[in-house]
Amino acid sequence: LRPYKPSDAAIITSWIKDEYRMRQWCADRYNSYPVTPEDMNCFHCRFMNGETSRAMTMCDGDEVVGYITMRVPANDRAEQRLGFVIIDDSKRGRGLGKALVSIATKFAFEKLGASKVSLGVFENNLAAIHCYEAVGFHRVTRAETESYLCLGEIWKCVEMERYGG
Repeated sequence: LRPYKPSDAAIITSWIKDEYRMRQWCADRYNSYPVTPEDMNCFHCRFMNGETSRAMTMCDGDEVVGYITMRVPANDRAEQRLGFVIIDDSKRGRGLGKALVSIATKFAFEKLGASKVSLGVFENNLAAIHCYEAVGFHRVTRAETESYLCLGEIWKCVEMERYGG
């Protein structure tokens, strides 16, 4: 896992094959499909400051195979929130998603001092939910369910978290 580089954008955006998967990945954070490398780099310039928000790229040797963001929600440095989790679609089924989330979670606990790591995932993304559960995340209930308008439908989020220790 290393810090995201602008040159990673062309590789990462090539993994997003249709708008449905794009929305599962980013909800409404990007305005239109397809997400271009320029869109992604612009997003990073605006929202990833390296302190309270960061983007990380997972590599297998020199090959980029995954991407994830981490941010401090609500100015609470005890929590890191994962987002924008994506793996090279041609390498699915090899455990890379579990590895990416595990490495990022370990980084959050050990390097960033988090005591909790959280994430939100759309309830229609069963493969991702299974991945997160497999690496120790548990569903939690919130007073209000987060939801987004995606492709003309309301998509509800499943809130998940994992505690360190």
